[in-house]
Amino acid sequence: MKNVQISQELFIALTKYFIFEQENLWLEIKKGLEQKLDSLIMRELYTKYKTAPTEEEKEKARQEYLNKKGIHSSFRW
Repeated sequence: MKNVQISQELFIALTKYFIFEQENLWLEIKKGLEQKLDSLIMRELYTKYKTAPTEEEKEKARQEYLNKKGIHSSFRW
């Protein structure tokens, strides 16, 4: 299983939320975790693109990556 690193700020917010029950940090934690999840997904799509065994799979992964990145189709090659 892979390890995931989070920022120190997110770790401290999680600690305060769960140990000290500071529920006002919920939105900050949610935003930080969503950003981390998005970066993990982007990294996975990029890796799939770079390691695809066939050109067809490589192109499909590249299109998924660009779609997720939000790059308009007219700016693609």
